[in-house]
Parts: sequence; structure tokens; C-alpha cells
Amino acid sequence: MSFKTSKAQRTTITRNTVDLEKDTNNIYESIVMLSRRANQINVDLKEELTQKLQEFASSTDNLEEIFENREQIEISRFYERLPKPVAMALDEMKHDKIYQRKIEE
Repeated sequence: MSFKTSKAQRTTITRNTVDLEKDTNNIYESIVMLSRRANQINVDLKEELTQKLQEFASSTDNLEEIFENREQIEISRFYERLPKPVAMALDEMKHDKIYQRKIEE
């Protein structure tokens, strides 16, 4: 999924619990599924941001004052403006883009 084009809400909104549990018939399973997907999204976003910011990292340790790079600031601001991972996971669930695999006992 491209996180940059996500149509998820950027603000907090009230959700109907009946809509959340429609796929699993259990609100707790739905919440666990959403939290696991949100964690996956968060890890992917963090890795992507770290890779982009590594380009600006200096390999020398000196006592000189470190100046802020405008490109680095813009990249950080872009990622701050993205919807939260939970909102992205909720949007994916709403559009049936995520599913749960159950292990049969």
C-alpha cells in the first residue's frame, strides 16, 4: 500500500462498533486485527523515514554545531502530516483490504 496516497482520516472521529465487528463478529478480534495491521504500517513508515533521513546523516563526530537541512525538515514534516497508522488500518478494514487468517485447532 502506498502510504503517501492514503485517504484515511487525519483527525479523530467517532466509530460505530457494529461496523468494526461486522467481519469478525467479535469486537475484540477486530481490535486485535487493527492493532496488528497498525503496527505493520508503523514499522514500514519508520523504515522508510529512516532510510530517507540516513542520506543526511554525517559520519563524523565533531563538536561543531549541527545545522538543520531544509530538505530534512520538509521530509520530517511530510511524515508528520500523514494519517496515523491506526487510521490507515481502519481505512483498509473499511475497504476490505485486510483480512484475518485463523489457525484451525
